[in-house]
Amino acid sequence: MTSMLTIDGAQGEGGGQILRSSLALSLVTGTPFRMVNVRARRSRPGLLRQHLCALRAAAEVGAAEVSGAELGAREIEFRPGAAGARAGEYTFSVGTAGSATLVLQTVLPALVRLVAASALTLEGGTHNPAAPPFDFLAQSFLPLLARMGPLVSATLERPGFYPAGGGRIRARIEPAPLKPLELLQRGALTAPRVRAVVAALPRTIAEREVARLAARLRGHRSCFQVEEVADPIGPGNVVMIELPSAHVTELFTGFGERGVRAEAVADRVAREAEAYLAADVPVGPHLADQLLLPMALAGGGRFRTLAPTAHTRTQIEVLQKFLGLKVGAEPESDRAWRIEVGL
Repeated sequence: MTSMLTIDGAQGEGGGQILRSSLALSLVTGTPFRMVNVRARRSRPGLLRQHLCALRAAAEVGAAEVSGAELGAREIEFRPGAAGARAGEYTFSVGTAGSATLVLQTVLPALVRLVAASALTLEGGTHNPAAPPFDFLAQSFLPLLARMGPLVSATLERPGFYPAGGGRIRARIEPAPLKPLELLQRGALTAPRVRAVVAALPRTIAEREVARLAARLRGHRSCFQVEEVADPIGPGNVVMIELPSAHVTELFTGFGERGVRAEAVADRVAREAEAYLAADVPVGPHLADQLLLPMALAGGGRFRTLAPTAHTRTQIEVLQKFLGLKVGAEPESDRAWRIEVGL
C-alpha cells in the first residue's frame, strides 16, 4: 500500500493552490495524502465552497475516500480509489461565485492521461479576482496544453462574476500522452487585443478603461473593444489585455472593484502587461505556475519567465513532494528567469 504523504497547507503561499495541486497529483499518482493547516495564511482559513467543490470533484473522478470534506475544515485526508481516475461526463457546481476554472484545473491533469474522452460542466464564477478567468484558460493555457498532446475544448456558456456567480463552462477532454514543452522565446508580437466587459453596470466604465489603455498601449482602434453581457445574473467588470505572439499568447486581467476608478483598474493591468513585455520572456507570472504541473507529468520542459511568484515557488514544492522531480529556477537577468523541469 502506498504510504500517505503529509502536506502542510501553511507552506509557501498558504492558500488553495496547495490543496488543488495535491488533489491533482494524488489522482495521477495514486498517492494518498493528509493535509493540515488548510489555507492557513488566508483571512478565512479552511475550506471555502470552491475548495470543497474541488475536493468533491476530485473524489468523484478518482472514486476516493475523503475525510474532512466540510466547510471550514482545516485538515483533510484524501485516498484515491485503487482503479484510479475514471473518464466520464461530470457536472460540478461551486454553488457560489467561487472559481469554476480552478475546479476544472484540479481534475484536468488526471483526465488528460486516460484513454477515453470526458465531458465536464462547471458552474460558478468564471471571472474572479485571484483565479484564472475563462479567457486565460481558453487563449493562453489550453493551446499550450494542446502542443503537449491533449486537446481540451472549452466553451463559456454564461459568464459569472463575484459575488453573484452563476457562470457555466463546458469542456471536452480528448486525452493524449503528455510531451515535454520548451518555451524559451516569445517570437514576434502581433497586435494586442483589449476587451473591457461590463455586466449590469454602466457601459461608461468599460469605455473609460478602454480609453485609458488605448492611450497607454497606442494600438489600432479596432484592437480595443467594449462588451456588455446580455441578461447578466449579477454585476461585474473585467478588462483583459491579450498579447498574441508567434509562440504563445499571454493574457492579463484586471477586475473592477467598488470604490476603485475605472482608470485605476486599467492602469493596474497595463503595468502587468508592460512588465511582461519589458522582460522579453514568453511566459508571464500566472502562466508559469499553471505550466509546471503538466510539464512535470510529461517528465520535462523548460521556459523563460519573470521572477517566480509565491504561487510558482509553492507549485515547485508540491511537485517535488509528490513526484521527487527536479525543478530548477535560476535568474538570467534582473527581469528574466529560466525554469527547467526534470532536465
